[in-house]
Amino acid sequence: MAAPGTTGYMMPQQVPQQVQGAAVPPPMPSGSPMTPTGTVVPRPPQLFEQSYIENIFRLNLGKIGTFYMTYENNSQWNAKVFRGRLEAAGRDHIIISDPNTGQRIVMLMVNFDYATFDEPLNYQYPGFTPRVEDEA
Repeated sequence: MAAPGTTGYMMPQQVPQQVQGAAVPPPMPSGSPMTPTGTVVPRPPQLFEQSYIENIFRLNLGKIGTFYMTYENNSQWNAKVFRGRLEAAGRDHIIISDPNTGQRIVMLMVNFDYATFDEPLNYQYPGFTPRVEDEA
């Protein structure tokens, strides 16, 4: 039987939890391998930057190109072509300018399909040797 003045139900007691010296792992680059024990193995530094499209664009700033973009679910235009001078390149965008008017256009890389250039491109990639044209 319950003691006088109680309902017969036991109320759980709240015990404050203490975090003692919780170890915070050091920051590691995304994609680092991990051993079965949970130890993160740092990757060695790369001698060359990886060949992402924004890096290729950065090597070719100032060049005139034609940029093909697709805009899904757009009732007015699904695909659009832009021509201009490559001014800047970020991970998620590029900026081109119209050589005639100077108007600048910011384009998101999520809409980018491909680009063409009328001149040779600068390109650096591990194991890639640029072809040297024969001079006659």
